[in-house]
Amino acid sequence: MTSILNMVRRNQKYANEKLIGVRHIQCILSFFCLSLAYALRVNLSVGLVAMTDKDDFNETEILGNKPRFLGIDINYYDFTETQKSLMLSSFFWGYIFTQVPGGYIAQRYGAKMILLVGLIICSILTILTPFVIALGGWQGLCAVRALEGLTQGAVHPATHTLLAKWSPAKDRGMLATICYSGAQFGTILMLGTSGIIAESFMRWPGIFYISGICGFLWAVFWFFFAASTPDKNRYISPEELKYIEDSRSAGKVHAGTELAPTPWFDIFISMPFLSLLVVHCTHMWGYWTLLTQIPSYLKNIFGVDMKSSALLSSLPYAVMLVLSFFFVWISKLLQKKDSLSLSFNRKLFNSIGHWIPMISLIALGYVPSNHSNVAVALLTITVGISAATYLGFQVNHIDLSPNYAGTLMGITNAAANIASGIAPLASGAIVQDPKNINEWRLVFFLAAFFYFIGNLMFVVFGKTDVQWWDSPNDLSISIYIEQEVPLTTKKEQERNNA
Repeated sequence: MTSILNMVRRNQKYANEKLIGVRHIQCILSFFCLSLAYALRVNLSVGLVAMTDKDDFNETEILGNKPRFLGIDINYYDFTETQKSLMLSSFFWGYIFTQVPGGYIAQRYGAKMILLVGLIICSILTILTPFVIALGGWQGLCAVRALEGLTQGAVHPATHTLLAKWSPAKDRGMLATICYSGAQFGTILMLGTSGIIAESFMRWPGIFYISGICGFLWAVFWFFFAASTPDKNRYISPEELKYIEDSRSAGKVHAGTELAPTPWFDIFISMPFLSLLVVHCTHMWGYWTLLTQIPSYLKNIFGVDMKSSALLSSLPYAVMLVLSFFFVWISKLLQKKDSLSLSFNRKLFNSIGHWIPMISLIALGYVPSNHSNVAVALLTITVGISAATYLGFQVNHIDLSPNYAGTLMGITNAAANIASGIAPLASGAIVQDPKNINEWRLVFFLAAFFYFIGNLMFVVFGKTDVQWWDSPNDLSISIYIEQEVPLTTKKEQERNNA
């Protein structure tokens, strides 16, 4: 036993502790998983523009001599604005309902297969999208998008479950940032390439064909190299496995088959979890207010049409991607200061990601209409700075409960997506005249208020300690061991540490 420990631990540091290991490869695979998921999610935003843009079709093609690709007509569609809104929102009809079940299945049976199966099905549905539109119109597309939402509902909860198993506690923020920054990368890639694809011989159906095929390419790498837990990965070294298992949590991380029943009641009376639930909802309210309403604000007040420019559309996401890794670097510097706790680290970055956007969002409402560049810069900064939350509340589920992190993420993400759906509706109710700057200011003040309250709750009530209900079956046993049966004497401990 002693020889094994000596092999694993050298100069009080585990082997591979500072090297790129299999855990980093796992997170890179998860990065591309999130990239794919978001690319499949946002492809309709660009595809819908292409299939309803008369400028992309000549008069002969519109009247009858339609181009064909892979055996189907490439049609021009004259959808109403209401129909477009329904098609764009239909993804979330299914997405909300599989959040909690997805987290439960991932933590019980492993995250690898639920992500693999879910995204393969989503890729198949994406490839079938042009055929469905041709046969079923906008109603058929709504049905397919709702099914795609069902297949993707487990993505965030399952990713959290993976992180809980794979990430050492001190590297959790960095590894989570690697994983979740894939969302921005996938969005940028889709927005940047869709216009080029739509202008090619494949026309707008090519957007769905190519993104769907990418899903199968990712699935090959995921199947052979990903694993739900470190001990199931064939490529991991004994040293890295030991390092991960000994440093990922203060409590015991159980295998899925050994988990106690989910402590629902204890979860919902836990103040740290309730503060996490609130901050997730308020974050999504502010974030989706930005993404859905700011383009309309810029167009009506400043005359800037972001949707017509791939560069402007992807700029906020690009800045968010870059800043996410800048914040990781800052976090690693702060970790070197022993006087700064993990709790301080989480709350600091969460405050940066909420209260700075709160200020810039209010400022956005007071930019003169002849300073459009200032408005675009403020928007970009507001969205980009929110990347700091990857090191804040977005990994706090794992801090509180490594064993039930998937379920916690499922609960908060489901509630947060309901909030993100309500936010545009509230904005629409407030803004009756899109040229009226005062109405827009009310929207921004409301979002800023939510940013403020959500982070305040997290700062006051948020915790980073593993909660007792994470391992309720071990509680009485651990108390008994501590009180009645010392594992080692003081002299033995001193000899082991020498």
